[in-house]
Amino acid sequence: MAGADASRRPGRLGVGVVGAGRVGAVLGAALRSAGHAVVGVSAVSEASRERAENLLPGVPVLEVPDVIERAELVLLAVPDDALPELVEGLAQLGAWQAGQLVVHTSGRYGTSVLGPARAAGAIPLAIHPAMTFTGLSLDLGRLPDCMFGITAPAAVLPIAQALVVEMGAEPVVIEEESRALYHAALAHASNHLVTITAQSAQLLTDIGVQHPDRLLGPLMKASLENALSSGEGALTGPVARGDAGTVRAHRAALDAHDAPDTRQAYLGMARATALRALERGILSPTQGQAILAVLADTPADEPPGGTPDVRP
Repeated sequence: MAGADASRRPGRLGVGVVGAGRVGAVLGAALRSAGHAVVGVSAVSEASRERAENLLPGVPVLEVPDVIERAELVLLAVPDDALPELVEGLAQLGAWQAGQLVVHTSGRYGTSVLGPARAAGAIPLAIHPAMTFTGLSLDLGRLPDCMFGITAPAAVLPIAQALVVEMGAEPVVIEEESRALYHAALAHASNHLVTITAQSAQLLTDIGVQHPDRLLGPLMKASLENALSSGEGALTGPVARGDAGTVRAHRAALDAHDAPDTRQAYLGMARATALRALERGILSPTQGQAILAVLADTPADEPPGGTPDVRP
């Protein structure tokens, strides 16, 4: 559908991209490949200007109000915390146009944040790609494996769905009141995975392992694939086995090592793992009590001050 054939399809729109960050430039390029015309892009930093030049060649770099003036569809790809102020500020300038599609890419917000634009007659859509972006052309090839969390008024929900499908991805509807929890789930899965990987790699580096990525890569990839296909049935390791002695050794090593953030993360995740394993019958109450006692908020070489509540 890309190229000239796509551009002859009915319903092609003039797209303005506000924010040539990693997401905005890529989605702008994806919409362009679907036959829409990108009529302007805002880019402030040198990195964003370079990104716009590489992914949206020939598209004029304009001030935000000028981008909006030209566009039938405005793609707002700005940080979550900047979005409300931007939308309200542009409303005060009288920038929004009746009938204009205003689309933001924030995971946190639904369409309520676009209220000032909607009040001016614009059509609000929220489309959030559940993917991490590099801001490079290779991201375009990843979109077919990607889902977008979309939120929109019922009458225009098909428009949001169509835009996502045109970019080669799959839409999933998220209710307005569920956006924050939806985004928390994705951040927990993606961002915290990066932190856990970095922490584990640092521990291995600290003991002299020269290529921690080669040690962790196969293990983590297999664990992720197994978890996605089998859920918590794929759980392995000392917590799932009820091996309190091994967990105690882990804790003692972490207590002695100068990595407080890693120690805290390990204890927190081990507790969560133990509680979920108890709830699902993977651990017996006796095994769970032993594991949680080791993980209690006391030093590893001191007995816990009480018996944890391990009722499944």
